[in-house]
Amino acid sequence: MTRFIEEHRQTYGVGSICRVLSIAPSAYYATVARQKNPCVRSQKDKELCDDIRRVWNNNFCVYGARKVWHQLKREGVDVARCTVERLMRRMGLKGVIRGKGVRTTRPDPQRPCPQDLVQRQFHAPAPNRLWVSDFTYVSTWQGFVYV
Repeated sequence: MTRFIEEHRQTYGVGSICRVLSIAPSAYYATVARQKNPCVRSQKDKELCDDIRRVWNNNFCVYGARKVWHQLKREGVDVARCTVERLMRRMGLKGVIRGKGVRTTRPDPQRPCPQDLVQRQFHAPAPNRLWVSDFTYVSTWQGFVYV
């Protein structure tokens, strides 16, 4: 919208354009001032983005926000961890997650799936009329135990 006003301000004036567009002229002037002199946070974010990307690349693109934050602190950059998280999220940078995902069951594609005899209605009309079962797993020092 500011571009439109800039293009036509010599012909119609800022006040009349803003009146037709139903915006306050002060909103236009505030936007122009922000573009000429951005706020301190956005300026600092630009500098931090460069530092964050440098640290992330120097560490083989595996560091997450916590390790990037610790490295920046070691280098003397005073920044909050939540700021590093926000900027890394905005830049699309992620750390590598260690380990592999837990796979608790391995379905056999050859066997048919059991029928749903209760049609997902787990409310019994009377005691001892409907029995359902489920299993879960518990992590132990020896591995997973199925319950």
